[in-house]
Amino acid sequence: MKRPFVVTLAGWMVLIFTAWNVLRAWTSIAWSSTLTEFALRLSPAASAFIGIFWAALGAALSWSIWQKKPWSAKFLIGAGAGSTVWYWSERFLFQNPRPNSLFAVIVNLAVLTIIFFASKSLSREAYERNTENPTTE
Repeated sequence: MKRPFVVTLAGWMVLIFTAWNVLRAWTSIAWSSTLTEFALRLSPAASAFIGIFWAALGAALSWSIWQKKPWSAKFLIGAGAGSTVWYWSERFLFQNPRPNSLFAVIVNLAVLTIIFFASKSLSREAYERNTENPTTE
């Protein structure tokens, strides 16, 4: 059965998010002396830990979407909400002010919209799979 486009798009977004955080963790470790010299509020070790955490979460989420796990829809919503909260708290608390806030809001809303529709599609697929193959006890 072919997946809906929005689920495929969400899967690719999760893979990109995971790769981004792997790169973030590696860069934080490899350039720790430079980041210590120029970073203002967040240590390289904390940045590496955060990157590893989100990369592991993204890998687990990507696997659950690929394997069509029934709980992947809720996992996708939770990860999307968590990453949004983390992104904006990190942006306001640890980073210097930037002029592109409107762009960041628009992109974040677009990503959350895709996540919402993908989770609905994933939930529907899991429901249809369960009704087609009822378990007999």
